[in-house]
Parts: sequence; structure tokens; C-alpha cells
Amino acid sequence: MRGKMTENGASPNTSKRQIWSASFGSSPIIGTAIHDGHLLRDDLLDTMALSDEERLYEEDPYTGEMIGGLTNRIIGQRSRFEIDLNRARDAAVYLTPDQSWGLEVWRTRPSDAAIAASLAVHDDYYAMLSAFLDRIERSHGRFILLDVHSYNHRRQGADGPVTAQEKAPDINIGTISMDRSRWAFAVDAVMEHFASAEIGGRKLDVRENIAFQGRGEQTRFVHETYPDTGCAIAIEFKKIFMDEWTGEPDTRVVADIRRTMIALEALLEQLLRERQ
Repeated sequence: MRGKMTENGASPNTSKRQIWSASFGSSPIIGTAIHDGHLLRDDLLDTMALSDEERLYEEDPYTGEMIGGLTNRIIGQRSRFEIDLNRARDAAVYLTPDQSWGLEVWRTRPSDAAIAASLAVHDDYYAMLSAFLDRIERSHGRFILLDVHSYNHRRQGADGPVTAQEKAPDINIGTISMDRSRWAFAVDAVMEHFASAEIGGRKLDVRENIAFQGRGEQTRFVHETYPDTGCAIAIEFKKIFMDEWTGEPDTRVVADIRRTMIALEALLEQLLRERQ
């Protein structure tokens, strides 16, 4: 899994120079885990007010592991506290607490040059994503992007109460930015697939647009850029696969989710073939 953390919070086998990693193959299904990363540029370390643990709490560790068996996958290597690829460009660098769960992210505001360097990564990512998806669209006609994230449910502390289940499904499917009628076959299949799978020895509570609605920048970008051919489904896993306060994973649950994602790829490929 993620393994022992270095002083910068990354797995020892992850280069500090990496920004994202991508794998491309012959499939119309894409998995992304753009908040998986924990790395920060060296020029930001002295101005960062948050500890590794505080940053990790708001990141999406192990989501890269979850999509690691998919043919097409993009995994972010940089912390969302450096650049949030799922925010609009003008909000992608957290500068005020209202942008970052009330957290004071910086000891001193990053320089204009540092902010520009982070925003350049945002620009580069969406240019890369567009080229990546253009190629898949040309090859397959239509595609489905599975935008994988995670969310906390013990925000009152490690020993505090959990968020009530009615407000926090085990898996939240976000669909607000899509033409739901056009892609109902895919959304319904994703929800049924996860609800029927056994993950961590049990069936999971899977619901749509409860804790989150899929309002992130990446899903918006897909549906605006590819209105007839692209479907982006935001999949938020409640952090039942890890201890959200220590960062320790439940390796069985992570492995079960990875296995379920691999089976989902095959299912969605079949559904797209049937609708050609």
C-alpha cells in the first residue's frame, strides 16, 4: 500500500519531481485519483503551516491504489494543498481558510511566482486531460470517467462521534453536472455494481448526491467539453477503508475496492458496446 512515509509525506518510491502519473490503453473507461498525492514542491515547504498529518487528513490517500488495476488511469502525485485539480482555476490554490475547511494553510502567503507555478500545473493538467480524452473519444466514440475521491466522517476527533449514516453513505455517487437521462444506464450500473459487491465482508450503502453532488471541476470540464460523448461520475468513498486520523489503511477493504473497480471497468465496457 502507501507504505512508510518520507519526511515529505510521500511513499519512498515516489519521486518528488512527479506531478501526476498516467497509464493509457485500449478502453473507453478512465479512472482518476487526482487527490491521492501528498507531495509538495520544495519552495512551498517553508511557508506551509500545516503538518504532514493535517494535510493527509484532507487528502485522498489510497484512491490511487483503488484504481490501480484499470487500463486507463491518472493519479495525482501532488498534494491538493499545492494545487487542487478539482477546483476551478481561480480557486485552485487555497489562500484563505474558507477555501480549506477553516484551516490556515500558510505561515505567509506564497509569492506570486509560487502561485503562478502552481496554477501552471492546473493548466497543464487540463491540457493533458483533454488530449487524453480526445484520443479515447476518437478510438471508442464515447467514454466514462470514474472520478474517485474519499471523504472524512469523524471530523470531531478520533474518539468523537461519526457522521450519521443517513448523511454519509459508504459510497456517494455525484452526478449533478451531467445530463442524467443520457447517462442513466451507466450511473445506475455503477450504483448497482457497488451495492451488490462485498467489500470488507459486507454490502455497502451506496447513494446518489447525498454527502456530495459531483460539483468538482473535473466532472464539469468533462461534461462541458464532451457533452455528447463523455460521462464523468464522481465516486466518493467514505473513509471506511482507513483510519482517517492515523492514515493507516485497512488493506483488505482497499484490495476489495480495487477488485470491484476492475470488474466495473469490464461491465461499463460491455454497456457501451451494447449502445453503439
